[in-house]
Amino acid sequence: MTASTLAPAGDRVAAVPLPETGARPPAPPAPQHGRTVVPAALAAAVLQACGGGGGDESLALQSSDGGAAQASSDFTATLSSTSAAAVSAEQAARFLLQAQFSASDDEIAAVRSLGYAGWLARQYAVAPGITGWDWLNLRGYAAIDNATRYYDNSYPADYMVWHQLFNAPDAVRKRVALALSEIFVVSTSGINASWRGHLMASWWDMLSANALGNFRTLLQDVTLHPAMGVYLNTRGNQKENAATGRQPDENYAREVMQLMTIGLTQLNADGSPKTGSNGAPLDTYTQSDITNLARVFTGYDFDQRQNVVTTEPVQNRAIGNTAFARLPMVLNAGLHSSSAVSFLGNHIAAGTDGAAALKQALDTLFQHPNVGPFIGRQLIQRLVTSNPSRGYVGRVAAIFANNGRGVRGDLAATVAAVLLDSEARSATGLADASFGRLREPVLRLVQWGRSFGLRSAAGSWKIGNLSNPASQLAQSPLQSPSVFNFFRPGYVPPGTAIASAGGVAPEFQLVNESSVGGYLNFMQGVVRNGLYVNAPDLPQAASNASNGFDLTAAYTREKALAADAPALVAKLNLVLAAGQLSGATVALIVGALNATPVTAASTDAVKLNRIAAAVLMVMAAPEYLIQK
Repeated sequence: MTASTLAPAGDRVAAVPLPETGARPPAPPAPQHGRTVVPAALAAAVLQACGGGGGDESLALQSSDGGAAQASSDFTATLSSTSAAAVSAEQAARFLLQAQFSASDDEIAAVRSLGYAGWLARQYAVAPGITGWDWLNLRGYAAIDNATRYYDNSYPADYMVWHQLFNAPDAVRKRVALALSEIFVVSTSGINASWRGHLMASWWDMLSANALGNFRTLLQDVTLHPAMGVYLNTRGNQKENAATGRQPDENYAREVMQLMTIGLTQLNADGSPKTGSNGAPLDTYTQSDITNLARVFTGYDFDQRQNVVTTEPVQNRAIGNTAFARLPMVLNAGLHSSSAVSFLGNHIAAGTDGAAALKQALDTLFQHPNVGPFIGRQLIQRLVTSNPSRGYVGRVAAIFANNGRGVRGDLAATVAAVLLDSEARSATGLADASFGRLREPVLRLVQWGRSFGLRSAAGSWKIGNLSNPASQLAQSPLQSPSVFNFFRPGYVPPGTAIASAGGVAPEFQLVNESSVGGYLNFMQGVVRNGLYVNAPDLPQAASNASNGFDLTAAYTREKALAADAPALVAKLNLVLAAGQLSGATVALIVGALNATPVTAASTDAVKLNRIAAAVLMVMAAPEYLIQK
């Protein structure tokens, strides 16, 4: 996918001007220096890691599907072949930028030593760092005080998630969690409840905990999470009442099918739509399915059994604690519909216990044949390419159906299949104009911070909502404008060559004249000066004498190269763009840098000016913006 691919037919593309807690898992095996690790051992290591999410025996498939079994065998063979092959620095960087947020020198060396599968197995075993919830509490955001009113403010959620993205040691898990947050959407701006920061921290921690687990567990945790309860109206949803005409709210029932599990159209195993005799796509569900399923999601509300109320003295308000924000919602049987439920060809008898009804309903969704291709394709889009082939989708969906050990829904195995597939790893995509994806603005900022040692001097990480398209990123994590995410997986930029070719480009839904200029102007200041923070020494949003650029990048290794423009650009080309900048773009950037001489004796400020200019020009280049 290139800029020219998205240009309106017949038009030239104008050049963009370049402005100046839990138990720690066992340690992974040490790399075997001097030779490639035995491929079969690497395959076993990844499959061992993948098995972490499949411990629930009730989820194991007793399937005789020979196609799925063959796909599992092919997957193991793929692990072997990707492990055995020699990996160049550019190939390693490309893999890293799909699997996580950054590609440092040390990470590139690790991939080259361990191979793709070996590195991935090691990352699956990395222990998570501090949770979003614990970080909020450590920073004092659970305090009940009229001066700060954290219970009424949402900005702690922004600080929390940015801190997670920039600092978490388990970067692969967090990268998948970010992808899942764009499929299972809850937005901070759509939460109308107390302790929004803690609700969103709990939501993020839940996605992270399930990112490499089992999809069935994820689906259960999403359904009963209090943040989802508020966002899509299952909290307080009540059974039908003939006397008043009340009917169960259908919001979550609709969206859990449309967006989170099976989609609108029946799918073949390779993600292609099934069609009827008239050639039209077949619908996955009907309005009756929504109405029936909605009955299952009645009777749930916050779990307040650990609630402790404090009377806030200034306003004399009774404020509960944060405990409810990370407890699954509980069922009030008296408010749960006892009516029979028939949806997607399955029947739940009238009078079925609420918990049993929920299990039956979620099992039905989980076992639907659409889930593998529907979710698999979106994971491919988020991590690798917007327009995967049917074969790619089919191979990933087959691993979702059976991870090689009879377990359905193993997300660790599914993610490994996405990243290790031949279509992801082949160099063919580098020359294919339809391959790749536009890097999301959030990923660009996080990559910059992780690549160049971004640190908060005060430890407060007060990065707020960056959704303003005119002056910021037009995107901010956990701040989607609606349940449909920042962009739709099927978005087609109108009037473009990709539209004519029948392709999609989801992230381009964020792109317009305002957001392009806003991104460049925002990054021009950030890469040189860092991020300006009000009162970095305080948790709350406030102004004081210590306002300033609390968040700055170290550029430690880049400073050593500042006097050598070609070497500096080569380094940035590798860690930011996996070596994919064209020779012409590299020459253009080097020439611009050499217009202002820098020597080894130059001051740090002069060196930093050159580094910032180089970083900005790379991050504005089309070959960087389109990740392949």
